[in-house]
Amino acid sequence: MSDSLIRARGLGRRFRQPTTRLFEPKKWTTALDDTDIDVAAGSAMGVIGESGSGKSTLIRLLLGLDAPTTGTVEVDGRAVDARAGARALHWLRRRTGVVFQDPYASLDPRMSVGRIVGEPLWALGIDGDRRARVREVLTDVGLDAAMAERFPHEFSGGQRQRIALARAIVHRPDILVGDEPLSALDVTVRAQILELLRDLRRRDGLTLVLVSHDIGVVQNLCDDVVVMKDGRIVEEGPTEKVLLQPQVSYTRRLLASIPVIDPTRPGA
Repeated sequence: MSDSLIRARGLGRRFRQPTTRLFEPKKWTTALDDTDIDVAAGSAMGVIGESGSGKSTLIRLLLGLDAPTTGTVEVDGRAVDARAGARALHWLRRRTGVVFQDPYASLDPRMSVGRIVGEPLWALGIDGDRRARVREVLTDVGLDAAMAERFPHEFSGGQRQRIALARAIVHRPDILVGDEPLSALDVTVRAQILELLRDLRRRDGLTLVLVSHDIGVVQNLCDDVVVMKDGRIVEEGPTEKVLLQPQVSYTRRLLASIPVIDPTRPGA
């Protein structure tokens, strides 16, 4: 795809297993194997699969947080080389924002919300009124700008995830990556964050890559989806087609495992 913003070819990642005996032959675990992926600018791609299927490994390689054993990653035609060091990937950090699964674990409890959210502006050397930008982005994610003076433990789980999202978009990236960003939230808060992500996509034209166990979230937010199993993509395509008319038996089993409420059951 010539219009791909993110492009990976032949991507693989192996990890060496620890040895228990001297002179024991090397053993390897394959987390990702011969994977190709294209993400078009302005689109939203969901990545689904069971735990251990390679989803998070794929995300780390796309973000340059880990180096592949084989294959290449390009963002907007520029090679991502995780071995080159932090300074060489400054351009990639400027273009990407990341939201992780546990909002509390990803926020430094000793830092105020204002410092947490504004950290990318200082780290990336972005000019302008940084404090004003922090107040602006807190408002964008549905928080009061005055909350910048408070600390993470003073907020609910949903509010902390909004803080994490504010930090991810404060430097105005064009790619937002979420690694299970909604799984730690209750249903009501999840719906609120989902709507917020949808609004940000419409307003800012963000390209979104979303890893999620929640297929309902992917169905509501993503244009395309890839299904992963044992480190490989086994099915991919438009979200509606893959989820409503799966062609691969694994995808059908994955979808069949989603719990549903039986309306005929007493108390349902």
